[in-house]
Amino acid sequence: MKAVVTILVALVAALLALGFVMLYSCSMAERGAQLLLKQLMWGAIGLVPFLVAACLDYRILRKISWPLYAVAVLLLVLVLIPHVGIYVKGARRWLPLGPLTFQPSEVGKLALLIWLAWYCERFQRQMGTFRKGVIVPGIFVAVILGLIYVEPDRGTTILLAAVTATVLLIAGVRWLNFLPPMLAGVAALGISLWYDPMRIKRIFGWLYLEEHKSGVGYQAYQAMLALGAGGWTGLGLGNGRQKLGFVPEQPTDFILSAIGEELGLVFTLGVVCAFVIITLCGVFIARRAPDPFGLFLGSGVTFLIALQAFINIGVVTSALPNKGLPLPFISYGGSNLVAMLTCVGILLSIARQARAASPAPALEADHDALSSANPFKPKPQISAAQA
Repeated sequence: MKAVVTILVALVAALLALGFVMLYSCSMAERGAQLLLKQLMWGAIGLVPFLVAACLDYRILRKISWPLYAVAVLLLVLVLIPHVGIYVKGARRWLPLGPLTFQPSEVGKLALLIWLAWYCERFQRQMGTFRKGVIVPGIFVAVILGLIYVEPDRGTTILLAAVTATVLLIAGVRWLNFLPPMLAGVAALGISLWYDPMRIKRIFGWLYLEEHKSGVGYQAYQAMLALGAGGWTGLGLGNGRQKLGFVPEQPTDFILSAIGEELGLVFTLGVVCAFVIITLCGVFIARRAPDPFGLFLGSGVTFLIALQAFINIGVVTSALPNKGLPLPFISYGGSNLVAMLTCVGILLSIARQARAASPAPALEADHDALSSANPFKPKPQISAAQA
């Protein structure tokens, strides 16, 4: 377990360092060090919940799962109120926090996963039934997803729906019970996207990128050019050309294209491998959790990080349509950075409690030796057949 925790922390630290470097490289021509300083400030803020989550017993979250859920719902409602939530580019996703802004949807992600872990543990023996396994948790999940959906934030909605579905299946929900509502949800999402002009244009722009490279597919096409221009070793740190206004929002959603252009395919594949290893470490920790709550919570936060990274990488490489999700630990975005660091802190807490729950092999051997040497220990009875 110690080796897994060390690898996890080292990879997260490496991705954070890479993110700070690339963020400055992407924005130095237009904004100088402004975005870097803000991200450093958010990173310092994120270290607080990271350390708190890592040092405390994660089982405390079981007791406050309902209050956290209620707070998340309240924040998601507040962000939709005019003159309270901040309206930017057709979406109302941010709340003011002094000189900064934050996204309540990031609070909603963690609160929902904590509540879902509590629920799955509480009704673990009944998760195979349709009512307890699908209907009841589906109602509470739908409240959070619905509030995020109307912001609108389709990407986060799809991400969180996939993560909660994974946790429910791990908890023992039967496929026969789970499949009909899942297909109904996918159909409803497809219909809503079909009647959403902006989103359907993005989908067609993704399907026919060459035909829309000067329009709705411009950002994805320029990102592909950046990745191709980097080759194996890149153009050199700071020498990228696509950051000069060719790739819109490159420091946030498309920062991987800057990594590919300036540092090359080697670093790009290194980032992908880092997220794969982080996922394996999270799964290893979750499987060795001392209780079902730790298993479900560890699985939830692990797949939250993994699926968000997978979607972002898929968007930048044009394997998926544009979803507007940041790359964990690397992209610019304070709220997401704090949420991701909190997830890692929770995993470290689960790992620490798992180590405390299982005695070391040396101690077990010493215990067995002392037990065998104890003259007061009753000797095992030997039957006549064994004699």
